[in-house]
Amino acid sequence: MLDLPSFKAAAVQTAPIFLDPDRTVAKAASLIHEAARNGAAIVAFPEVFVAGYPYWSWIADPVTCSPWFERLIRASVLVPGPEIDQVRAAAREAGVHVVIGVNERSPVSLGTLYNTMLFIGPDGAILGKHRKLVPTWAEKLTWAPGDGSGLKVYDTAIGRLGGLACGENTNTLARFALLAQGELLHVASYIALPVAPADYDMAEAIKVRAAAHSFEGKLFTIVSCSTISEEIIVAMEALVPDARARLERRNSAFSGVLGPDGRTVGEPLIDAEGIVYADIDLGRCIQPKQMHDIIGHYNRFDIFDLRVNGAVQQPVSITPLAAADDADAAAPNP
Repeated sequence: MLDLPSFKAAAVQTAPIFLDPDRTVAKAASLIHEAARNGAAIVAFPEVFVAGYPYWSWIADPVTCSPWFERLIRASVLVPGPEIDQVRAAAREAGVHVVIGVNERSPVSLGTLYNTMLFIGPDGAILGKHRKLVPTWAEKLTWAPGDGSGLKVYDTAIGRLGGLACGENTNTLARFALLAQGELLHVASYIALPVAPADYDMAEAIKVRAAAHSFEGKLFTIVSCSTISEEIIVAMEALVPDARARLERRNSAFSGVLGPDGRTVGEPLIDAEGIVYADIDLGRCIQPKQMHDIIGHYNRFDIFDLRVNGAVQQPVSITPLAAADDADAAAPNP
């Protein structure tokens, strides 16, 4: 008998403590415990929640922004690392799954950052991480592109779990790669982006993308989006005089849960801070697939062939000496 889980999901919509990873992970831990007390089995956090988004790249020129890149490097974290250990401990204590975005520092380069989604199990174990494949627009001044090694779906007690960060939820092939691995629960992490073009409704755009993935894949999407705090606005006012006017634009953040019919489950949050809760029943994913199962009967794999390079991309690959070479090297010269 097929038994699909039902559970409560929590999507956090809030701002980090800007460029302060220690205080931000403490805030995350507190929110994890709050969501668990309210019955959540999974808690989703925004894009690069630890510890902030490079808004400066959207409102000033690259040379002016260079010192802020260094500040972000200094506020970035290693995965695994001591800051992540605190989040893992909170997940373990609360007994919940956690998906959280971080600015991940390269372990070998002081000048390379990744926009990373981290997946943590209810035992505190790191299930895996996904580095954003293509930084969007001005983000290319900050983050390096990720690789296919993190384009994975994780088999958990609450279903097959995957996720993508912000704009890559528009990447049809990336989304299909997750769906084709049996994804039933998708986390989409975002940041509030009020500095988008004047006719762009960020909140609506987030909702449309989540609805598309849910409807096409017949699954549930949990959307978690950050907000822009007064602290962030004041920091950016030191960079450009009109930062407040540009960063206070409304309809910039959307968090909520969307079901396999593309409609919201419960009430989403727009702009305001808080935690959205929604009841998820993965059994609701079955019936819609009778009509459109794009990873099964409603496709033509004899016509379409998607191939994903899942290899980890590294700056160097060092081949060890063969055993015979080692012996020769160790032998004394005659």
